[in-house]
Amino acid sequence: MTSAASPHLTGGLNTLVISGRVDADRAELTPRGELVHGCADILARTLAELPATITRVDLDMGGVHFMDTAGLRFLDVLGDYGRERATTVTTTNWNGQPRRILELAGLDTTDPLLPPAHAPAPAASSVVALERAERLHVLQSEVEQLRQAIASRPVIDQARGILMATHGCTSDQAWHILRETSQLSNTKLRDVAAAVTASAESDGPPPPPELRTALNKALARRHHG
Repeated sequence: MTSAASPHLTGGLNTLVISGRVDADRAELTPRGELVHGCADILARTLAELPATITRVDLDMGGVHFMDTAGLRFLDVLGDYGRERATTVTTTNWNGQPRRILELAGLDTTDPLLPPAHAPAPAASSVVALERAERLHVLQSEVEQLRQAIASRPVIDQARGILMATHGCTSDQAWHILRETSQLSNTKLRDVAAAVTASAESDGPPPPPELRTALNKALARRHHG
């Protein structure tokens, strides 16, 4: 007997969706999106909806394209579910950046729920754990910086275009004006760009006084440079 599984939960815009189906005593789940903050809660709700007769849960992780350290909590929830219900749980088909996180965490990239083939000796385990945590922290910082840079680029490009049209400067000059305004006002570059873009709209608010002062100084330096 085959029945359609009910799990189909979203964790927000383009974050994580888990779809699935139940076939007899087996559940097949397909997460898609990102394993970030909140992903473990989405998974827990999905697992709670599975029938009590389930004895095996298989997850195809091929649709997960991004993972940070919150993904390790996702795996903890799966492991707890399997132990508490004496259920076989597998997670396979890891690719790309999520697979890299598993490697850094010292987990099996074929199925991170499998126990390590060679567990470290107790005396060395704490050193390994500290080194792994440090490497994960560095990687997470790099991932976050990249994410912010990608998100900021459109508004920065818009602000450069506005400065070029308003003040007759080149693209490079507009970039230097934005960067100098950021430095003078101690404001993040994307916030400066957002304020410039908003002020150019028909009923848009002017930049805050400290930004306006810094922007005027940056513009004056360009004219006198």
